[in-house]
Amino acid sequence: MQSTLSSPIPINGMFHSVLCMFHPVGWEATEQKISHMDYKNVQPLADFDWDAIDDKKETSNEQSQKLAEQYEQTFNAFTEQEVIEGTIVSITDREAVVNIGFKSDGVIPASELRYNPDFKAGDKIEVYVESQEDANGQLLLSHKKARILKSWERVNQAYENQEIITGYVKSRTKGGLIVTVFDNIEAFLPGSQIDVKPIRDYDVFVDKTMEFKVVKINHEYKNVVVSHKALIEDEIEAQKAEIISHLEKGQVLEGTVKNITPYGVFIDLGGVDGLVHITDLSWGRVSDPKDIVELDQKINVVILDFDEAKHRIALGLKQLTPHPWDALDPNLKEGDHVKGKVVVIADYGAFVEVVPGVEGLIHVSEMSWSQHLRSAQDFLKVGQEVEAVVLSLDREQRKMSLGLKQLMPDPWLTIAEKYPVGSKHTATVRNFTNFGIFVELEEGVDGLIHISDLSWSKKIKHPAEFTKIGDSIEVVVLEVDAENRRLSLGHKQLEENPWDVYESLFTVGSVHQGTVASISDKGATITLPYGVEGFAPMRHLEKEDKTKARQGETLDFKVIEFSKENKKIIVSHTRILHDAIEGERAKNETDEAKKDRATKKTVKKINETLEKTTLGDLSVLANLKEEIEKEQKGE
Repeated sequence: MQSTLSSPIPINGMFHSVLCMFHPVGWEATEQKISHMDYKNVQPLADFDWDAIDDKKETSNEQSQKLAEQYEQTFNAFTEQEVIEGTIVSITDREAVVNIGFKSDGVIPASELRYNPDFKAGDKIEVYVESQEDANGQLLLSHKKARILKSWERVNQAYENQEIITGYVKSRTKGGLIVTVFDNIEAFLPGSQIDVKPIRDYDVFVDKTMEFKVVKINHEYKNVVVSHKALIEDEIEAQKAEIISHLEKGQVLEGTVKNITPYGVFIDLGGVDGLVHITDLSWGRVSDPKDIVELDQKINVVILDFDEAKHRIALGLKQLTPHPWDALDPNLKEGDHVKGKVVVIADYGAFVEVVPGVEGLIHVSEMSWSQHLRSAQDFLKVGQEVEAVVLSLDREQRKMSLGLKQLMPDPWLTIAEKYPVGSKHTATVRNFTNFGIFVELEEGVDGLIHISDLSWSKKIKHPAEFTKIGDSIEVVVLEVDAENRRLSLGHKQLEENPWDVYESLFTVGSVHQGTVASISDKGATITLPYGVEGFAPMRHLEKEDKTKARQGETLDFKVIEFSKENKKIIVSHTRILHDAIEGERAKNETDEAKKDRATKKTVKKINETLEKTTLGDLSVLANLKEEIEKEQKGE
């Protein structure tokens, strides 16, 4: 049939693309074939149905769309920035072609595969989809990024699950080591996390493969910290738990001295450590555990107690030997003499080790016959060998008290013969009180000088005004009380009582020059000749100008009262002024006035006497009074 077409048959775009897609030789071959067609003798048909062609065109478009959808479904579903699995199609020195099931293959640099020289075509590898299509329409993949992302996922998983991972120690750095984990993640291993023991040389671990735990991840800075020590600690803890679960109190084990501290010794029991406290090393006192054990020494110890939760084990060494008190000489009794070494000194006494593990206390009061307070350090020193007397012995309570002073004679047994009343001695000032001074005549013999027995004339408010502690002072024995161990001493009694002399010098009415030493509300203390002190009441300090005498001022004072027993002299400056006024007044009086004044004084005196006399004297005094009154009336 001859064609009636006069022009080339139109081929739409969809048909063209479908033809290219399914034709075995492609679009170029199709064009070539069409170009060989002869269009010269083709004539259009007069009865050609163009509407049918349009319908077929629409049908062809629908079929092309369905074919395109079916083709798209043959591709793998994936998104950009995702890690998926691909197949190596081919490998060259420069690149590798990888098929991920997309419409085109991707290319990755061959350098990303050099870490594994065994890669070949057909191997499965993970790739990271950077872009489905770059500017040249190329699928962009990266095997390196895929490895890094997968490694970080594994690192995070290992951290969350506390997994044990393997890493390669790459190099040394400041403070630790650089470790490669999961092929390409660099982690930091601090020096303190290498081992449970301190490590000084880090270089010995370089180029080694070790196991670790991930202990810290910083996602912001992409830092990973690992620990090998954590694995060792976990093993040790598990080992400890296993060992402790089989322990029993009283069980005897062999161990090795691992560490010695001032408070005790740590013993390695084969994976778990126990502590022998310093008090459990020996029955005797131990000042330094090194005196008992040495490092790496193997010893037997007994389990005293243990705590499974805290993995703590208390051990004992001394408990493996009998208690020294049980082996103490059964014949030892009170009053026996023992020898020992001072091991501890306190203010209240000293502990003396009689035999290792058996101690006795020498109380400070049993160190000397002296009564004044002192500390044990004044008598003994640690390490000193001493002899003592057993004062008490309690074997059940394991207590012993000792005495030192019992080795010397008690000075109070012969006190009356050695210090008779009236004897003079030199003593040492030991202590002050408000009421006197305690002095020591000899070791164990103390006496008291009452404050009133310090001076005949000077009024002392506190003994510190008179002497100092440690000074020597002369004393006289006033009283001896051997039963109560008391000596009354005096100092002023070494001199004659000056008040016997003062009695004749400071008679009532005598006037002496004195200095105002001090002033109080009640009056003033006046220093008189010979160092004697007198007292002037405030109203007796008024001067001629009506002012009061001032401190430090020197004036004349008149004695208005003297008491030898009370050692008291009352003086007055104002009385001198009044006496002078009375004297002037007396000169101006007439003889009659004087006589009258004398008579009044006599009557007044008689009246006062009448009140004090007995009934037998009343009649005589009454007659005398009557005669005097008549004389006054001139009868």
